[in-house]
Amino acid sequence: MIQRTDEELVVSYRAGDEIAADELVRRHADSLGRYVRATGAMPGEVEDLVQEAFFRAFKALDSWRGDAPFRAWLFRIGANLTKDAFRRQKGRVVVPIDDHDMADSSDPEGEAGANEIEARLMAELARLPRLQRDVFLLRAQQGLEYSAISTALGTTPGAARVHYHNAVKRLKEKVQ
Repeated sequence: MIQRTDEELVVSYRAGDEIAADELVRRHADSLGRYVRATGAMPGEVEDLVQEAFFRAFKALDSWRGDAPFRAWLFRIGANLTKDAFRRQKGRVVVPIDDHDMADSSDPEGEAGANEIEARLMAELARLPRLQRDVFLLRAQQGLEYSAISTALGTTPGAARVHYHNAVKRLKEKVQ
């Protein structure tokens, strides 16, 4: 079966094909969830933010002109919702107290080292300026091209490249 593009699915949805909407959600929900979580959404808010992003996207689908990828447009909606949620919290950061995954008993030293590096990376990622962090996550975690990143974040591809470069440089300096 030939997989339809996002653009074809949008056209089908606009024509009344609800299955096209299901496919768009199935295709992008997990990556959108990872993105909004990595940009600072609390774990308990991620699912709500993803649902709200899709709700708003489908409600405003006529405003999507197709000059940028649907995914980038959707991520921009998700980024805006995450910023709004952060503003509502007035910058408060709640650290959940959860049980962490058990370390692999076959290599406790390696696991401890990996956990330490991951913790430092996450801490430094949280300290990056918001635009640098968003560009880094969209590029490194989601694999988006700079043109899609610029659309998602309302900047230029050149600026996205600079923000990505600066984020990588700063993360390397702080984590090593």
